[in-house]
Amino acid sequence: MLDRKGDSNIMSNAKLSKDLTKGSIPKQLFFLTIPFMLSNAMQVLYSTIDMIIVGKYVGTAGLSAVSQSSLILNFATMICLGFSNGGQVVVSQALGSGKRKELNEIIGTLFTIILSIGVIFSLLILILKNQVIDIMKIPDESISMSSDYMIICGLGLVFTAGYNMVSAVLRGMGDSKRPFLFILIASVVNLVLDIVFTGFLGFGVAGAAWATIIGQGVSFLFSLYYLHKNKEDFGFDFKLASLKPVKKYVKMIVDLGTPMAIQSGFINISMLYVNSMVNSLGVVQSATFGVGMRIDDISNKVSQGMQYAAIPMIAQNISAKEIKRAKSVVWYTWLFSVIFTVIFLTIYICFGKELFMMFSEDVAVHELSSTFISAIVWMFPAFTIMRGSGAFIQGIGNAKLGMVLAILDGVVLRIGFSWLFGIYFNMGFYGFVLGYGLAPYGFAIPSMIYFLMGRWKKRRILADDI
Repeated sequence: MLDRKGDSNIMSNAKLSKDLTKGSIPKQLFFLTIPFMLSNAMQVLYSTIDMIIVGKYVGTAGLSAVSQSSLILNFATMICLGFSNGGQVVVSQALGSGKRKELNEIIGTLFTIILSIGVIFSLLILILKNQVIDIMKIPDESISMSSDYMIICGLGLVFTAGYNMVSAVLRGMGDSKRPFLFILIASVVNLVLDIVFTGFLGFGVAGAAWATIIGQGVSFLFSLYYLHKNKEDFGFDFKLASLKPVKKYVKMIVDLGTPMAIQSGFINISMLYVNSMVNSLGVVQSATFGVGMRIDDISNKVSQGMQYAAIPMIAQNISAKEIKRAKSVVWYTWLFSVIFTVIFLTIYICFGKELFMMFSEDVAVHELSSTFISAIVWMFPAFTIMRGSGAFIQGIGNAKLGMVLAILDGVVLRIGFSWLFGIYFNMGFYGFVLGYGLAPYGFAIPSMIYFLMGRWKKRRILADDI
């Protein structure tokens, strides 16, 4: 059983961290969610701006190059994010149990782990880019541009990893405003440089890549500068010696982060596989699928803001043994998610073709967009469920269950359904997209059942070991 240690006001006295074990749940969730939603929207804006400008100035082949290369880079980013989210849970439960003094070692260990992973993936992308391009069956017209995009963005992965790490720590503290500030800076820099490099200077896809990486670099460096100025509130002293990994926290972060990283990895691998099947149909199908995934990513990432807000609330309340309050967070998350999904689906179904026209001037892409939309809409109810139950699984620290469900979603169902409908039933492009859209139910339904059954109440609290 857990005893809460330290001053009861230990979190309320810190500017960057919040006590989420008291107060109105819907009010806290709402005001945490909005900045997270905006942050995620800005993050998607990176690649969205790239695709809109590339589609306008480079054409369909460039659009395909950016969308396909982004999948590889997203794979690396999601692995880093998996370990960052593991660290986020540790930070949240440390604060919930009143163990703020341990934050310096936790954050220092997380910094070292994430930046190391970023460097490793940068090297892997540079070394293996040609093999990856072959495996993905990227259309011939897009290969050279895809290679340029991967090289440039691969070199800047350390900035992407660093930003996600800082944001995860702040999310764990219940701070949603600073991550929004940092990503807003990156988005503004990215937008300006995208227009200059790709539009005015004619650098093409390479210009879009440089704009993205410079924007992320500026954001990460500014976040370090800001947090260093507020290091007492942040809980990390920024001394070189503090970056030395602490064995206890390495194990804790790795135990939580590895399943989360594997979860993200399997989902992205399955996405790459489905993309390779779509790419084999031609450049128009490739571009349409890429644009469709970008539009859906906007919805997914924005609604994910609710999940990001719910995770620290659940984690802090679980570690404080506020079980009833933690359960209420899940129910309110579901309520907010239903409202968001209804609004987005209404817009998507009514104005979907117009959304595709923002990315591409190719009439063939516009015509194929209705096929994509009619298949992918089946995915959104599953995402609605996952916002609450997925946040709960992460918040209580049950990363292994999350990994198992992600494998069911990402490998068994996403690849299986896409092959079944697209190839076996010979439904082509519609079948591949339909299989992709139905796969998330492999996570959504079991995770909801797990939450409702309540057997998780017997689990050992992570905060006991911090």
